[in-house]
Amino acid sequence: MINIIPVTNKKQRAEFIDFPHDLYIGDSNYVPELFVAQDDLLNPEKHPFYKHSSAQLFLAYDGDKIVGRIAAIWNTQHNSFNNVREGQFGFFDCINDQNVANALFEAAQAWVKEKGGEKIVGPINLSTNETCGLLIEGFDRPPVAMMTYNYPYYIDLISNLGFEKQVDLFAYDIPTAKASDRSVLVMDKLEERLKRSGVTLRLIDLKNFKSEAEKIKQVYNKAWDKNLGFVPMTDEEFAYVAKDLKMIVNPNFCIIAEKDNQIIGFAVGISNINEILIKIKRGRLLPTGIFKLLFGRKKIKSLRVMMLGVLEEYRKMGIEACLYGRIIKNAKIYGIERGECSWMLEHNYMMNHAIEQINGELYKRYRIYEKEI
Repeated sequence: MINIIPVTNKKQRAEFIDFPHDLYIGDSNYVPELFVAQDDLLNPEKHPFYKHSSAQLFLAYDGDKIVGRIAAIWNTQHNSFNNVREGQFGFFDCINDQNVANALFEAAQAWVKEKGGEKIVGPINLSTNETCGLLIEGFDRPPVAMMTYNYPYYIDLISNLGFEKQVDLFAYDIPTAKASDRSVLVMDKLEERLKRSGVTLRLIDLKNFKSEAEKIKQVYNKAWDKNLGFVPMTDEEFAYVAKDLKMIVNPNFCIIAEKDNQIIGFAVGISNINEILIKIKRGRLLPTGIFKLLFGRKKIKSLRVMMLGVLEEYRKMGIEACLYGRIIKNAKIYGIERGECSWMLEHNYMMNHAIEQINGELYKRYRIYEKEI
């Protein structure tokens, strides 16, 4: 018999975080999350998400053995901003057993329904500002930094519960050697044209990171406000994310577009820290993981372009092409072998076309599901 237990203490939270390490033993593409980061994310006393919203973690037991996990999420910011009444599910991991999946989702759906939810959407790990999406294509390679991974059988487990596709998220692979030079070749001409319009490009200034992050936040919350499922970050949430990103941001791949000393667009590239995390057993920094992290960072050969946005009134000016062009040019200079652009909404045709124009290959697809409850 499957028992579903709500997580109520630190020990259970640690078991919740550790369950995937056992589930994915032997899978060479699985990347363990850092325990300390996951513990902060799931701790209501530490993460700013819980100042306005709530979540309940559940563990599934078969006897005394953990066989699955799920989080039920009620994001008041999301519901208010999008004028909906829906909950989310996230952090779903499960053995290949439909009965276990059924029990986990029954618990999550009941919790969401008690909150007044009419629909449940996911996987979304707290919000769309964190990791989200179920991998449905591209199981042959490990995920890059801050992207999800799961077994293929998850697709059937979720579909069999009556969930339907809401939207797909794309990830594009761009090997530096195959990247089209087109963006680089036209970049200088485009930049000259932009300069005549008062638009200039520069690298992010890490010495004034706090000030830069504050300016970027304003653009982020405006440039993404029409994206499906987007939730504007609170000041505390953005500061929390920025603090973590600073550790893996490579300034050579963080390009800012300005006009009249105001940021109007930006691209953020982060080092693919998963090249190191995949070697850190169970996500523990101690006793040896910390050294792998510290000494491995300079050897990272891939990056993820995780954000690229331009304020709506400045789109179609060529700013996006210049941002990509700068990143490609710098990637070749600094020995980066490949990059991933992710995630992109499937109906973001303009941005997806821009990536395809520089020989980006759609190589992973993720899905957000929904279900009326």
